[in-house]
Amino acid sequence: MWSKISKFISSPPSKRKLFMEACFYLAWARILKSLPFSRVAPSLGASMLETPHTQDPRHEPALRAISYAVQTMSRHTLWESTCLVKAIAAVKMLERRGIESTLYMGTAKDHAGKMIAHAWVRSGSLYITGFEEMEKFTVVGTFGKPMNSKAGKRGLSKA
Repeated sequence: MWSKISKFISSPPSKRKLFMEACFYLAWARILKSLPFSRVAPSLGASMLETPHTQDPRHEPALRAISYAVQTMSRHTLWESTCLVKAIAAVKMLERRGIESTLYMGTAKDHAGKMIAHAWVRSGSLYITGFEEMEKFTVVGTFGKPMNSKAGKRGLSKA
């Protein structure tokens, strides 16, 4: 544990800030998950909308950094950071930077025939969270977060 703390402290300030932001949004997403979905859904984006599969190449470093931060911090939270929690956190981090995203929700049956669900996020052509298992699921809902060009330009300096 001390080696992880030491590694975090010795990280560049920008990386520490991104990890703390990911932790904050994972906590916020966990709180949102406890609310009725009908209250949370409007904040996730427009229902049944997908954002374009093309992206501004200038966003790629931020997309990869957010993906890494959410995946890494989700393994160290005191609460359960499920796929939906990670997806909501990523959407909020992308929204803060004015970067478009689509949150997907899918269902499938497990080996025992029981219904299971999964959530994942895509921005442009890159999958930010949940990409490890998304192929197993049938999409049953999408929430697209389109952004205007001013917001995208404003958010480029934040990573």
